[in-house]
Amino acid sequence: MQVTGGQFTSTSAIIGNDISTLPDFPAEIRAPAGSLPGVSGYQLNFSSRDIRTPGDEPQVLVAMNPAALKTNLPDLEPGGILVVNTDEFNANNLKKAGYASNPIEDGSLSGYRLFKVPITSNTLKALEGSALPFKQQDRCKNFYALGLMYWLYDRPMEPTVKWVNDKFGSKPEVADANIQVLRAGFNYADTTEIFTTHYRVSKAKIKPGKYRNITGNEATAIGFIAGAQLTGRPLFYGSYPITPASDILHELSKHKNFGVKTFQAEDEIAAIGAAIGASFAGNIGLTGTSGPGVALKSEAIGLAVMTELPLVIIDVQRGGPSTGLPTKTEQADLLQAMFGRNSESPCAIVAPSTPGDCFTMAIEAVRLATKYMSPVFYLSDGYIANGSEPWEIPSLDSLPEMKVQFRTETEGFFPYLRDEQTLARPWAVPGTPGLEHRIGGIEKKHITGNVNYEPDNHDFMVRLRAEKIQRMQQDIPDIEIFGEKTGKVLVLGWGSTYGAITTAVEQLQEQGKSVSAAHLRYLNPFPKNLEQVLRSFDTVIIPELNLGQLAMLVRAQFLIDAVSFSQVKGKPFKVSSLVNKIKEYL
Repeated sequence: MQVTGGQFTSTSAIIGNDISTLPDFPAEIRAPAGSLPGVSGYQLNFSSRDIRTPGDEPQVLVAMNPAALKTNLPDLEPGGILVVNTDEFNANNLKKAGYASNPIEDGSLSGYRLFKVPITSNTLKALEGSALPFKQQDRCKNFYALGLMYWLYDRPMEPTVKWVNDKFGSKPEVADANIQVLRAGFNYADTTEIFTTHYRVSKAKIKPGKYRNITGNEATAIGFIAGAQLTGRPLFYGSYPITPASDILHELSKHKNFGVKTFQAEDEIAAIGAAIGASFAGNIGLTGTSGPGVALKSEAIGLAVMTELPLVIIDVQRGGPSTGLPTKTEQADLLQAMFGRNSESPCAIVAPSTPGDCFTMAIEAVRLATKYMSPVFYLSDGYIANGSEPWEIPSLDSLPEMKVQFRTETEGFFPYLRDEQTLARPWAVPGTPGLEHRIGGIEKKHITGNVNYEPDNHDFMVRLRAEKIQRMQQDIPDIEIFGEKTGKVLVLGWGSTYGAITTAVEQLQEQGKSVSAAHLRYLNPFPKNLEQVLRSFDTVIIPELNLGQLAMLVRAQFLIDAVSFSQVKGKPFKVSSLVNKIKEYL
């Protein structure tokens, strides 16, 4: 289903539609076929106008078996198109899905436009005479369903045919079978006329430029490569595989031609230890994980704070606690990134808002880390990481200047001497003659870097490290307001809530309501104009996929009684739920 959805998405992007996706796959590696925990789904919203979410309620659902129907039917809009693979609605599969009777026969689906198609048997008929074994022929049925949808929405098959030939170039019999089945599904819809309507979604009106379809994890990897190239330093990525961050490791490992070194460590602690060592040695030290991995890395992050090295920590957030919901999304690691270490261990925090924005904020994480010689958290989440959208490839001229200069002069060198503006200490790499200095986790003497236990020095260094993070405020943009600068309601968000919030606010603005939106991409420090923006509205609502973590920080820092609107279902917000909540305060 992920391949099927990905191909429909890529084809829609190629013909110029705006797109937003929500892949939804099971946590179990090999869940029993036909079981509810094993359902894999892919939601796609494609349009001839600007869109920002994969949609609240699908208008079409293709259910390949009873479990898929039971899992996804509650989301289908009333009167929506429902295509079911009738071959899979047998007694055994109905029992696995918990159906007492067959829903495609008992009238329970009367509220939908039901199309019953024997997808499995039609697939096998299309492959009569094929040398492929039965199991491999059966696997082609998703491409039959894709062919049906290509006819229904007037999609060309050529991009998928090319992809199949490239993917299975070494196995021409597999490629031929999938292409044959794809065309069989398309022709079935064309000749049987089961669908009374043929839809055509024209190109979206978007700014001219060169675009590609990109997922958040892909954009993250490319962004960090770009950041390393801009600094002129090699990129080292130390990581331990963990959902939903593993794709970053996969993508970075493909780019050795850019001087990228990827290291799959034996555990999370080894991964960050290696990344800190790489930072000390003059590389862009990067480590990636999800919430459980951040917990294991916490002591080493404190070491990076103490040694003041430019480490970047990627946290692709997922549902918790513990293993929680490993393939679902959440925003519940904000306080962990902010405070989840012993003592006063301040780190900068940035957060992308869309899949394409992951590229920009990855570069920003590298820029802040290297300019201020400080660890930086990069907070993505499962929704952004796996979702995709059209991304305009930027020109090189539009990227920031970030060239790194190491300390090489021996005269006047001290390891904790400060830049007057940024408070950054010098980056003196090992092996530079005359610049040998102590490194480690014990408190340092101001300027000299010697081990020091004096109370006043410790108090001074703790405050200085916090001030260094705060001074980044001079180097980040003001938060922008979507809508009027003052009014009744401001909806403040961060991370992946951007699309749903902006769409909800836009709908209410079109109705003449006094509501605006603002979105945070810098969470520590906050933009310097944030308090002024918040005090310009009667009510501030903060929707989050947690129990109110940003709301807690806003209330504590600005003494503003922000309204927390929380959801922790493992799924992104629906636009309709945000609209209803905002209306309560209008």
